[in-house]
Amino acid sequence: MTRIAAIIGGGVIGGGWAARFLLMGWDVQVFDPDPEAKRKIDEVLANARRSLPGLSDVALPDEGQLSYHDNVPDAIRGACWIQESVPERLPLKHKVYQSLQEHCEGDAIIGSSTSGFKPSELQEGAMRPAQIVVTHPFNPVYLLPLIELVPSDQNSPELIDKAKEILTGIGMYPLHVRAEIDAHIADRFLEAVWREALWLIKDGVATTEEIDNAIRYGFGLRWAQMGLFETYRIAGGEAGMRHFIEQFGPCLSWPWTKLTDVPDLTDDLIDQIASQSDDQSGQHTIRDLERIRDNNLVTILRGLKAQDYGAGTLLKAQDAHMNILAQGIDDIAEFTELVTTVQRAVPLDWTDYNGHMNEARYLQAFGDATDQLMHIIGCDADYIASGGSYFTAETHIRHIDEVHAGTKIKVETQVLSGEGKKLHLFHRMMEGDRLIATGEHMLIHVSLETRKASLPDARVSIPLAKLAAAHADLPLPEGAGAAVGVR
Repeated sequence: MTRIAAIIGGGVIGGGWAARFLLMGWDVQVFDPDPEAKRKIDEVLANARRSLPGLSDVALPDEGQLSYHDNVPDAIRGACWIQESVPERLPLKHKVYQSLQEHCEGDAIIGSSTSGFKPSELQEGAMRPAQIVVTHPFNPVYLLPLIELVPSDQNSPELIDKAKEILTGIGMYPLHVRAEIDAHIADRFLEAVWREALWLIKDGVATTEEIDNAIRYGFGLRWAQMGLFETYRIAGGEAGMRHFIEQFGPCLSWPWTKLTDVPDLTDDLIDQIASQSDDQSGQHTIRDLERIRDNNLVTILRGLKAQDYGAGTLLKAQDAHMNILAQGIDDIAEFTELVTTVQRAVPLDWTDYNGHMNEARYLQAFGDATDQLMHIIGCDADYIASGGSYFTAETHIRHIDEVHAGTKIKVETQVLSGEGKKLHLFHRMMEGDRLIATGEHMLIHVSLETRKASLPDARVSIPLAKLAAAHADLPLPEGAGAAVGVR
């Protein structure tokens, strides 16, 4: 079923929303009167195509259709989600909502990217106030999962649940802000840090670069995985949060903080900040900085994913939701066809100094394919826990062509033999019809108790024999049995 999202306002945030919906399989319809809107969104989308797929270890949905429209009625036709990201001027937003509600579906959700206005303020004078809700994202929208979902008492529980379902479905985390409050939740933290940073610069204590270093080399990394309170709980040691509060709570009344005040943003202070920021980062273009940011975020998030912690837990759950690979032999449609064992995009951290996937990642992809084939024939976590598994005895990889970050690859696996203790596999790595590499693997079934070769029991031997017999009718793949240097 085609799902349509309308994007009203195609700036940095609107473009990020467009990329997030589009790469998660939605059709996206954009309206922005800016003649440069298409160019700007296309540039954001290019970065998203390069980086977002690398967060997943399973294939993303097929990309939706992107279209640009000259008027609001065309842009919102058929849309079940409408994201407003116009400038932060309340009269302008009210005018936009009037136009939207004259033409949109009555059950469509109108989400606002506003960072400052409360939903009740947005709903003033609206034809259908209950249709409008705050859905405040964080840049880049296509990578960062947090969405502050802020309703008013006009919004029904059903609309809130529907919004949560849609946002979760595109890999985001809807944080339900249960009370209307200026700047919601996250921006209030950012504002406090921003105010203190302005004072540190004005008073000559630190430069923009020194402040950024204090964050990115210290507590910023802790916050990325644990947030504020969990970080402080650890700081309290074995006695936990109570000890932390008892020890550090009194400092909140000390006179050094200026968080309740803010310096005047005079021309001199603005010039000082801008000059220091130019010295810090002026050697990079904005697009360079975006790519640096995206590389770092993907690396951090994939690291968190490997630990199943923080935002990484969300990514693992999203992978499980999108995974279309066979989970058992009964899920394979035709035994006489090659088995798809990997389907994913090449992540940023799989590439090397030459700009393409490095050789270790070819082995990882084929190793993942072998693990998936083992899972399909019953050599799963439960079987391994019972004391049996396959160990790789020999591997031969042929590197046929290069592949780059963001490329969608698929590994197709053929069982060459599966008799007794041996499992002989041949993998083909493809991008569409293009052969990228092949991997031939000989595995031996082993008793984990004795660490010696052993016969698999019926939980594995029977489904393996069934698959091997079916694959015996397939032609021997080109390259099978080849020695090093033989193409």
